Amino acid sequence: MEVRQARYFLAVAEELHFGRAAQRLHMSQPPLSQAIQALERELGVRLLHRTSRQVTLTKAGDVLLGHCRALVREADRARAAVRHARDGLHGELVIGAVASAFTDFLPPVLRHYRAVRPDVRLRLVEVDTEAGALAVHNREIDLALVRRSGGGLEVRAVALQADEFVAALPADHPKAEGQGELGLAELAGDPWVWIPREIAPGYHDEVVAACRRAGFSPDARHQANSIATQLAMVSSGIGVAIAPALTTLDRGDLVIRRLREPPAIVLSLLARADADPLAGHFVTTAVEWATRPGLILDGCGGE
Repeated sequence: MEVRQARYFLAVAEELHFGRAAQRLHMSQPPLSQAIQALERELGVRLLHRTSRQVTLTKAGDVLLGHCRALVREADRARAAVRHARDGLHGELVIGAVASAFTDFLPPVLRHYRAVRPDVRLRLVEVDTEAGALAVHNREIDLALVRRSGGGLEVRAVALQADEFVAALPADHPKAEGQGELGLAELAGDPWVWIPREIAPGYHDEVVAACRRAGFSPDARHQANSIATQLAMVSSGIGVAIAPALTTLDRGDLVIRRLREPPAIVLSLLARADADPLAGHFVTTAVEWATRPGLILDGCGGE
């Protein structure tokens, strides 16, 4: 049974008048009568009692009425779901993010997005920057919130936050009691907790370049696979590191010193060039949140 047939029968069964049913369906009465007769022939049963004065349902017609209502209702739901998917109001969005984004940026954005897009299913995965970019390109995830400024691989980068690096020191470090900004060269003789280049090439290269500008090559004695682990290792007293300021918030186990002429790193949202409206709405939400006054060190807000 076609949805069109169900709509025709539903109109007649509810109006119990072919003229009113035809008017409701925006059609003339003869084609409607022919359609109902064809439906009766197809089903092999009389659905309506017709007289010159009234139209009533047969028992079979009363049974069919419930099924037609269900069929039309599901068809309307399917049509609405397709429109919502087209408009970015329904579906699933898979978002990858670096570990630090889950604490300093992503939670309020997710809360706001879920408030305005309650029917979108969100699935979150932790990624590092390079793996996140590749996963977006390979369509394994829809978006990646990472610390890089560029796109590549047919992936565009929307800048959200520019964050300064700060020095992270153990509580008993000689420079822990200092005041004012710290020169990076003052840490030249310390063992460093390092994130290898194969883990995060852009992040690694930025730190290396900063050390070179300060006139030294760091003693990369300890290795970590994430900023969270890096800071935890610093707090244990084995070495020093520099890290984005937002990743060090609420770290009472560390001493944080601002740097003179600090390097900066950008928190960006990566999306495919052909991203669908679902992903596009999340990008818009993230940019709007990032550019709200007082939320960030230095808003970028563009591509």
